[in-house]
Amino acid sequence: MPRARPGPYARPARASVAVAGRLHQAEPGLRASDQPGRGHAGAGLQHRWAVLGGGDPSFGADLGCLRPALRGPGAHRRRRPGHPPDRGRRMSLDQPPRLTVRAEVWPVAGSFIIARGARTEVTVVVAEITQTLGDGRTVAGRGECVPYARYNETVAQVMGELESLGEAVARGLDPQALQTRLPAGAARNALDCALLDLEAKRSGRPVWSALGLAVPRPVVTAQTLSLEAPEIMEEKARALARLPLLKIKVGGENPVAQVAAVRRGAPSPRLIVDANESWDPATLREILMAMADLGVDLIEQPVPAGQDAALAGLKQIVPLCADESCHVAEDIKDLAPYYSHVNIKLDKTGGLTGALALAEAAESAAMGVMVGCMLATSLAMAPALLLAPRADFVDLDGPLLLARDRDPGLSYEGTTLYPPPPALWG
Repeated sequence: MPRARPGPYARPARASVAVAGRLHQAEPGLRASDQPGRGHAGAGLQHRWAVLGGGDPSFGADLGCLRPALRGPGAHRRRRPGHPPDRGRRMSLDQPPRLTVRAEVWPVAGSFIIARGARTEVTVVVAEITQTLGDGRTVAGRGECVPYARYNETVAQVMGELESLGEAVARGLDPQALQTRLPAGAARNALDCALLDLEAKRSGRPVWSALGLAVPRPVVTAQTLSLEAPEIMEEKARALARLPLLKIKVGGENPVAQVAAVRRGAPSPRLIVDANESWDPATLREILMAMADLGVDLIEQPVPAGQDAALAGLKQIVPLCADESCHVAEDIKDLAPYYSHVNIKLDKTGGLTGALALAEAAESAAMGVMVGCMLATSLAMAPALLLAPRADFVDLDGPLLLARDRDPGLSYEGTTLYPPPPALWG
């Protein structure tokens, strides 16, 4: 698929933002959400930045612990002329990290329809942490999230949660401490990933290496077909018939007809069916055999979250995957009796840190793992890619559903997804 022209969808505009006593021009093409932020008067869309900082420069973001200033007998030793400063001295000269929060709007290629409704654009929130180091370098770590109304999130709320931690970031907030500062959800995801990216940029050590994870490799992602009339879904499936894995969005009406239409158009690919909570338990029991006959490999969240116990005793001739029901590692004990798989999304777990904990809990319960995503840009996909080596199914096609993506972004060759370039994340 050819790469689309980068840049968020907005009318070109420039806004002046005061940062650390100097006046800077804000990046053009960014648009705030239609959810007005706290402290903003008036209606309509406004470009909104939150620049937060200040605090103790002796602390910097790290993966597992705070990074204190150098201590010990040599901490304040005067450097002899001609001798370069040691690493500890450079660390003590690091400036405090500064958190910037912004909203961006990205257009969808056409429209994207699921059981809950249609979307023609997506609003993401980006957390960016910049820091000038003692060696003179300025580095930045970024994370992206998608506030989701299904989980009672708004853009304004998520931005406010992030803004509230600006001083904590400046004082050296790290991903482990973050777990107790924000609940699992979109805001924690953006900041968790930004902190991990910042430390990777500081140290030059990739996130996967610092966390002891497998080396990222190219993976095959599902390609999603949104919910439409069966004849349209068949036509679109025919164009994707050579792909190895398709994901089909269906609703509560005619799901068998929709899946059958896709199978006619694409006889060979493996199929994931995503009902997005649109069936009741009786409907699932009625159509499960038909789904098996159509060669469906996995059914995501067939019944509403909270009704999972209604699946007790169901013979899973097609494996069932918990999505909306499963957010954090603690959910596994309640879901393992009813599902064979869990869909891990960083916007649900609150970032990569929580996602890794959920994956470990699922594996301990002998459950399979699917790594999924919200509709978002490559910046949101990149951290999730680190889960791919332990996943049975990968669904990280968000950028393929947008009219344009970031530059640099992830590289897709068909639906083969390659590891992110360091300039993007990690």
